[in-house]
Amino acid sequence: MKHRQVPLPSPLLRRGLHLEYATLAWNIVGVWVLAWAALSARSVALGGFGLDSLIEIGASSVVIWELASSGPGRENRALRLIGAAFVLLAAYLLVQSTVVLVAGHHARHSPPGIAWTAVTAAVMFSLAWGKARTGKALGNPVLQTEGRVTFVDGILATAVLAGLVLNAAVGWWWADPVAGYVLVFYAAREARAIFSP
Repeated sequence: MKHRQVPLPSPLLRRGLHLEYATLAWNIVGVWVLAWAALSARSVALGGFGLDSLIEIGASSVVIWELASSGPGRENRALRLIGAAFVLLAAYLLVQSTVVLVAGHHARHSPPGIAWTAVTAAVMFSLAWGKARTGKALGNPVLQTEGRVTFVDGILATAVLAGLVLNAAVGWWWADPVAGYVLVFYAAREARAIFSP
Protein backbone atom coordinates (compact mmCIF):
# COMPACT_ATOMS: atom_id res chain seq x y z
CA MET A 1 0.00 0.00 0.00
CA LYS A 2 1.44 3.34 -1.10
CA HIS A 3 1.59 6.22 1.34
CA ARG A 4 0.58 9.60 -0.01
CA GLN A 5 3.48 12.02 0.17
CA VAL A 6 2.80 15.33 1.90
CA PRO A 7 4.27 18.15 -0.19
CA LEU A 8 7.11 19.95 1.51
CA PRO A 9 6.79 23.72 1.95
CA SER A 10 8.66 25.82 -0.59
CA PRO A 11 12.02 27.37 0.41
CA LEU A 12 10.33 30.79 0.51
CA LEU A 13 7.60 29.52 2.81
CA ARG A 14 10.19 27.90 5.07
CA ARG A 15 12.11 31.18 5.17
CA GLY A 16 8.93 33.04 6.14
CA LEU A 17 8.26 30.56 8.94
CA HIS A 18 11.87 30.78 10.18
CA LEU A 19 11.60 34.59 10.30
CA GLU A 20 8.40 34.34 12.33
CA TYR A 21 9.84 31.74 14.73
CA ALA A 22 12.91 33.96 15.24
CA THR A 23 10.67 36.95 15.97
CA LEU A 24 8.57 34.87 18.35
CA ALA A 25 11.61 33.55 20.26
CA TRP A 26 13.22 37.00 20.53
CA ASN A 27 10.06 38.59 21.89
CA ILE A 28 9.37 35.80 24.38
CA VAL A 29 12.84 36.39 25.87
CA GLY A 30 12.27 40.16 25.56
CA VAL A 31 9.10 40.15 27.65
CA TRP A 32 11.05 38.74 30.61
CA VAL A 33 14.10 40.98 30.12
CA LEU A 34 11.91 44.09 29.77
CA ALA A 35 9.75 43.21 32.78
CA TRP A 36 12.88 42.93 34.93
CA ALA A 37 14.44 46.13 33.52
CA ALA A 38 11.16 48.08 33.82
CA LEU A 39 10.65 47.08 37.46
CA SER A 40 14.30 47.82 38.34
CA ALA A 41 14.22 51.30 36.79
CA ARG A 42 10.51 51.98 37.41
CA SER A 43 10.39 52.81 33.72
CA VAL A 44 7.01 53.22 32.07
CA ALA A 45 8.72 53.24 28.66
CA LEU A 46 10.32 49.84 29.19
CA GLY A 47 7.02 48.47 30.51
CA GLY A 48 5.27 49.78 27.39
CA PHE A 49 7.90 48.19 25.20
CA GLY A 50 7.27 44.90 26.99
CA LEU A 51 3.59 45.21 26.02
CA ASP A 52 4.63 45.84 22.44
CA SER A 53 6.64 42.60 22.60
CA LEU A 54 3.48 40.77 23.71
CA ILE A 55 1.61 42.22 20.71
CA GLU A 56 4.44 41.11 18.43
CA ILE A 57 4.22 37.59 19.91
CA GLY A 58 0.52 37.56 19.03
CA ALA A 59 1.13 38.87 15.51
CA SER A 60 3.86 36.29 14.84
CA SER A 61 1.59 33.51 16.09
CA VAL A 62 -1.15 34.71 13.72
CA VAL A 63 1.22 34.64 10.74
CA ILE A 64 2.56 31.17 11.61
CA TRP A 65 -1.08 30.00 11.78
CA GLU A 66 -1.86 31.64 8.41
CA LEU A 67 1.25 30.29 6.66
CA ALA A 68 0.39 26.75 7.80
CA SER A 69 -2.65 26.66 5.52
CA SER A 70 -3.35 29.62 3.31
CA GLY A 71 -6.75 30.55 1.96
CA PRO A 72 -8.76 33.72 1.30
CA GLY A 73 -10.88 33.45 4.48
CA ARG A 74 -7.90 32.56 6.63
CA GLU A 75 -5.84 35.38 5.10
CA ASN A 76 -8.56 37.97 5.80
CA ARG A 77 -8.92 36.83 9.42
CA ALA A 78 -5.15 37.00 9.89
CA LEU A 79 -5.00 40.53 8.48
CA ARG A 80 -7.84 41.66 10.76
CA LEU A 81 -6.05 40.21 13.80
CA ILE A 82 -2.84 42.05 12.87
CA GLY A 83 -4.87 45.24 12.33
CA ALA A 84 -6.35 44.80 15.81
CA ALA A 85 -2.81 44.50 17.21
CA PHE A 86 -1.95 47.87 15.61
CA VAL A 87 -5.08 49.45 17.15
CA LEU A 88 -4.17 48.11 20.60
CA LEU A 89 -0.60 49.36 20.25
CA ALA A 90 -1.73 52.85 19.15
CA ALA A 91 -4.29 53.09 21.98
CA TYR A 92 -1.81 51.94 24.61
CA LEU A 93 0.93 54.32 23.47
CA LEU A 94 -1.47 57.27 23.30
CA VAL A 95 -2.71 56.73 26.86
CA GLN A 96 0.69 55.80 28.28
CA SER A 97 2.57 58.72 26.71
CA THR A 98 -0.07 61.17 27.91
CA VAL A 99 -0.11 59.79 31.46
CA VAL A 100 3.70 59.91 31.69
CA LEU A 101 3.83 63.51 30.42
CA VAL A 102 1.02 64.76 32.66
CA ALA A 103 2.37 62.99 35.75
CA GLY A 104 5.94 64.09 35.05
CA HIS A 105 7.15 60.58 35.84
CA HIS A 106 10.97 60.34 36.06
CA ALA A 107 12.35 56.84 35.54
CA ARG A 108 15.72 55.74 36.92
CA HIS A 109 18.63 55.12 34.57
CA SER A 110 18.62 51.63 33.02
CA PRO A 111 21.86 50.38 31.41
CA PRO A 112 20.29 46.91 30.82
CA GLY A 113 17.28 48.59 29.19
CA ILE A 114 19.57 50.64 26.95
CA ALA A 115 21.54 47.54 25.91
CA TRP A 116 18.43 45.43 25.22
CA THR A 117 16.59 48.09 23.21
CA ALA A 118 19.71 48.84 21.12
CA VAL A 119 20.16 45.19 20.14
CA THR A 120 16.40 44.72 19.68
CA ALA A 121 16.20 47.66 17.25
CA ALA A 122 18.88 46.08 15.03
CA VAL A 123 17.26 42.61 15.21
CA MET A 124 13.73 43.89 14.47
CA PHE A 125 14.79 46.02 11.49
CA SER A 126 16.64 43.00 10.03
CA LEU A 127 13.64 40.70 10.55
CA ALA A 128 11.24 43.30 9.10
CA TRP A 129 13.39 43.59 5.97
CA GLY A 130 13.46 39.79 5.57
CA LYS A 131 9.67 39.51 6.04
CA ALA A 132 8.98 42.29 3.52
CA ARG A 133 11.16 40.61 0.87
CA THR A 134 9.87 37.10 1.57
CA GLY A 135 6.24 38.20 1.77
CA LYS A 136 6.53 40.03 -1.54
CA ALA A 137 8.18 37.03 -3.23
CA LEU A 138 5.45 34.73 -1.86
CA GLY A 139 2.69 37.20 -2.76
CA ASN A 140 1.58 36.91 0.88
CA PRO A 141 0.04 40.15 2.26
CA VAL A 142 -0.18 38.70 5.78
CA LEU A 143 3.59 38.19 6.04
CA GLN A 144 4.19 41.63 4.52
CA THR A 145 1.76 43.26 6.97
CA GLU A 146 3.31 41.50 9.96
CA GLY A 147 6.68 42.67 8.65
CA ARG A 148 5.36 46.21 9.19
CA VAL A 149 4.43 45.26 12.78
CA THR A 150 8.04 44.14 13.23
CA PHE A 151 9.25 47.40 11.66
CA VAL A 152 7.09 49.35 14.17
CA ASP A 153 8.69 47.24 16.90
CA GLY A 154 12.11 48.38 15.63
CA ILE A 155 10.99 52.03 15.59
CA LEU A 156 9.59 51.68 19.09
CA ALA A 157 12.87 50.11 20.30
CA THR A 158 14.73 53.09 18.80
CA ALA A 159 12.35 55.59 20.42
CA VAL A 160 12.61 53.89 23.82
CA LEU A 161 16.40 53.73 23.42
CA ALA A 162 16.54 57.46 22.61
CA GLY A 163 14.38 58.26 25.62
CA LEU A 164 16.50 56.12 27.95
CA VAL A 165 19.76 57.60 26.65
CA LEU A 166 18.49 61.21 26.83
CA ASN A 167 17.16 60.60 30.34
CA ALA A 168 20.49 59.10 31.47
CA ALA A 169 22.72 61.63 29.67
CA VAL A 170 20.92 64.96 30.07
CA GLY A 171 17.88 64.29 32.25
CA TRP A 172 15.28 64.73 29.46
CA TRP A 173 12.66 62.46 31.07
CA TRP A 174 9.97 63.63 28.61
CA ALA A 175 11.83 62.52 25.42
CA ASP A 176 10.47 58.97 25.44
CA PRO A 177 6.74 59.74 25.86
CA VAL A 178 6.99 62.42 23.15
CA ALA A 179 8.54 59.86 20.77
CA GLY A 180 5.62 57.57 21.61
CA TYR A 181 3.24 59.95 19.83
CA VAL A 182 5.09 59.38 16.54
CA LEU A 183 4.45 55.67 16.93
CA VAL A 184 0.78 56.28 17.67
CA PHE A 185 0.47 57.96 14.27
CA TYR A 186 2.34 55.17 12.46
CA ALA A 187 0.37 52.34 14.12
CA ALA A 188 -2.96 54.10 13.51
CA ARG A 189 -2.08 54.58 9.83
CA GLU A 190 -1.23 50.89 9.43
CA ALA A 191 -4.47 49.83 11.15
CA ARG A 192 -6.47 52.14 8.89
CA ALA A 193 -4.79 50.69 5.79
CA ILE A 194 -5.73 47.15 6.89
CA PHE A 195 -9.35 47.91 7.77
CA SER A 196 -10.09 50.29 4.85
CA PRO A 197 -12.04 48.64 2.01
